[in-house]
Amino acid sequence: MNEQILRALDSVTAERAHDAVLGVRDLTVRFRLRGGRTVAAVTDAAFDLAPGECLALVGESGCGKSVLASALLGLLPRNAETEGTAWLAGETPPGDGRGALDLLAADERTLARVVRGRRIGLVPQSPAAHLTPVRTVRAHLAETVRTLTGTPRRARRAAAEAAAERAAFPVGHLDRYPHELSGGLAQRAATALALIGDAPVLLADEPTTGLDRELVDRTADELRRHVDTGKALLLITHDLAAARRVADRVAVMYAGRIVEIAPAARFFGRPGPRHPYARGLLNALPEREFTPIPGLPPELSRLPEGCAFAPRCARATGACEVRPDLRAGVACHHPHQDAEGADRA
Repeated sequence: MNEQILRALDSVTAERAHDAVLGVRDLTVRFRLRGGRTVAAVTDAAFDLAPGECLALVGESGCGKSVLASALLGLLPRNAETEGTAWLAGETPPGDGRGALDLLAADERTLARVVRGRRIGLVPQSPAAHLTPVRTVRAHLAETVRTLTGTPRRARRAAAEAAAERAAFPVGHLDRYPHELSGGLAQRAATALALIGDAPVLLADEPTTGLDRELVDRTADELRRHVDTGKALLLITHDLAAARRVADRVAVMYAGRIVEIAPAARFFGRPGPRHPYARGLLNALPEREFTPIPGLPPELSRLPEGCAFAPRCARATGACEVRPDLRAGVACHHPHQDAEGADRA
C-alpha cells in the first residue's frame, strides 16, 4: 500500500475522531481487594469512535477489554473504582447544556433509561446470563421491539422475526427458552436483541464466540452493514479474522493498557503493526508465521514499573524500564518502522 493511500486513510481517521459520538479519555478502572489492595484492570485508556466507524479492541484474554466495556455501561461490580471521562454525544440530562453525557458520572437511572439499549446497544460476552430463563427468544425480541421502537402489537411478531434474521438466528428456534440454546444460538439471540434499537453506538463483546467460521463471517458482515448505515461499533474480540472483516481501526490492549491504535488497512496490511506485541498477535495466526508469543502476560497485581511487555519482547532494552506513553499511535520505545514480518493485504 503506497504512502499516498496511507496518508488518505490517516486523514479520514482524524476527521472521524473530530466528529466522535463516543470519546474516552484517561479511563482507569481499579478493583478494591481484601486487605486494602487495589488492582488496575484498565489504565489510561483513550480513544474516539465516530459514526460509521468500527474500532476493534483486540488482545489476549484478561487484558482488560471487557472491563473497559462494562465501565462504559455502568455494569462494573461494587468494588470497582473508575477515573477519567467517557462521553456520549447527543444525550444530556435535563438542564445540562454541555451537549454530551458523561457515562462514568451518570447515575443508574440515566444509564438504564437513556443509555443502555437506546444510545448504546450491547452484545454481551456471556449472553445466556443476560437472557431471562422463563421467557422464549421470541418473547425477548418482541418485548425489546416494543420497548425500543414502540412497534404496535400486531406488527411485533414480524419485527421479532426480522431481527432474528439479521443475526442469522433460525426462526424455528424462536420459541425455545435460553437453557435450550447452544452457546452459538445464545450468542446470535443476543446479537439480534442488540441490533433492534438501531442505537447510535453498538458495543459488541466477543460477538462471534461459539460460532463456526461461516457464521462468524455472516455475523461480521451484518455488523459491518450496521456500521455502514452510520452507526458506530466498538468490537471487542480476540478473533483477528473477524476484526479484519469489520474494522476501520484497531486498538490493541496489553496488561490493561492500549499499546497501539492504527487504521485497519495499515494494521493488517503494510507496513503492519508497529508495537512488537501487536505484531506478535498477527504472526501467531496460522496464515502468517504461526509463531506464538513467548512467555505469559503479567499478573495485573504485579505489573512492572516500565513496559509490561518487555519480559516477552525480543526488542527490549534498558530504556523499557521506563513505561512508554501512547504517542503517534504506539506505546513503545522500539516500535517497528517498516513492513518486516507483515503480509500484504
